[in-house]
Amino acid sequence: MIIEGESQHPHAARRLRESLASDKRVSDGGVRVRLTMDESLKEGAYVISLDGDTVEVRGGPFSGVIYGVEELIERAGRHLDAAFLSGGPVSGEPGLAYRTFWTWDHSTNWELSQIGQQEIGVFNPFQKPPKGFLDDYRRLVDFCSRNRIAAIVIYGFLRDSHGGIEAAQELCRYANERGVRIIPGIAIGAYGGVYWEGNHRYNLATWLKQNPQHSAKMEKGVGFQIADLAFPLNFPHSDYTVSACPSAPEVMDWMEEAISWLAETFEIGGINIESGDYGVCGCERCKARRANDEEAKRRQDDHGDSWSHTDMAANFPRLYRAAKAKRPDLWIYCEMQWDNLLEPVASEAQKALPRGAIYQHTANRSYWKRLRTELDPAYVAALPMQPNVLRCQFACQWNGDERTERYALNARTFADMSTRGRQLGMEGLTVWGEPSDYFATVEISYLAFARFSWDPDLSWAEFLERDVAPRLGGVEAAQRFVELAEELDGAAALPVERLAAMQKEALAHATAQEGRIARRWLTLTDQIGRRLHMGR
Repeated sequence: MIIEGESQHPHAARRLRESLASDKRVSDGGVRVRLTMDESLKEGAYVISLDGDTVEVRGGPFSGVIYGVEELIERAGRHLDAAFLSGGPVSGEPGLAYRTFWTWDHSTNWELSQIGQQEIGVFNPFQKPPKGFLDDYRRLVDFCSRNRIAAIVIYGFLRDSHGGIEAAQELCRYANERGVRIIPGIAIGAYGGVYWEGNHRYNLATWLKQNPQHSAKMEKGVGFQIADLAFPLNFPHSDYTVSACPSAPEVMDWMEEAISWLAETFEIGGINIESGDYGVCGCERCKARRANDEEAKRRQDDHGDSWSHTDMAANFPRLYRAAKAKRPDLWIYCEMQWDNLLEPVASEAQKALPRGAIYQHTANRSYWKRLRTELDPAYVAALPMQPNVLRCQFACQWNGDERTERYALNARTFADMSTRGRQLGMEGLTVWGEPSDYFATVEISYLAFARFSWDPDLSWAEFLERDVAPRLGGVEAAQRFVELAEELDGAAALPVERLAAMQKEALAHATAQEGRIARRWLTLTDQIGRRLHMGR
């Protein structure tokens, strides 16, 4: 095979060679492919065409060539049959520009053979072997690259216990080569600062021990409560839970310096910035600053019980400018917090937020039911913050009763939020991406997120036929898998007799197949078996 542009696009070239390894024309040099970046295309967009006897893949910045090659592999098969181009060039571009997985390092479990896996939490230690961080995230990056998921937010990006600076740099290198943006998650004066855990000058606990006068005086105990989570969250006091006063100039000087260091030291694709969501500083300086805000005088809902919108509006622009000064192409997410898009707070202060940041509105399930019917696209278009995206704070471990939705079949939810979100004027969607695609319900959910966020006009029937059926043994088998999984997820309790029948049916599908198809059915069989074992 002759590949023009291989040195500029090593991963795309490698994927081509892997997919054509059995084709004799490859070793004979009878296959010619040209890989070219085209700045006129959107990020991630691609065009595949024939130029004489050469297949040309042109791609937009960062990921377009890789996405185009994945499309070429899927359409042309293992022998690079270019017949699909007989009708002219094939092109694609993302329907939602910002397609992102959200993760915590400690509960991202993609390398399943290692110990130390955790399922929930925010102030958790990392309990896997040190190399576990890279082992997990390389697998997650590979999935994203092949399925056009543009970015991964990582809270806990920097920890001494999983390799610190060197491991984080290696992850960025690995992800950039594969067209996936790595986006560290940080909070202004909370969540460990820029360096989540370790003896480092940009770790918040380390800095506050040296500068205790700048510690926040919290209005209440550390913690928060999610509306759709049936059980309370308890956070022990530790170095993880400290906060700094957002009104202290020294704190913001330190945060700006740390953000600049982060953007300089790592080839990151963005930064997710929030104000911290587990408490608000109630010192005299913070109270006075908020009291001087005219809107805060009129409204008593500047902040919920765990965060402050005016704190964010006052401090985010400075950090945004510092990051962009180092890397102008960064995606800078600004977290607008939970369940408040229909009831705007601090809207005057938010007019100071810079255009060009990505404003992320988080919704729990009950609130999304309101948004999808009550939100007006004209309202979204008129928001002072542009562009805007949704973040799904359900279909994961952070909602439900004792049985959360972390391993549920969430495909319809992700399809709906992509399709309806685009209709409402949203330009992206963020969902949780921590569990491995080993579990078929999780894999299908992720594929729905990938496909519908790329093409919000896709129909459920098309998705089932193109993406799900080949993985489960045909269209009828795929439909039955969905029915069984949704029945299991939809009932808090099922009769033991019904669970036994469901398990028998899923096992029959597994034994009728082999390889990966059988494994997918076996994961559903196991999920049903666990419920059966618990007697409900």
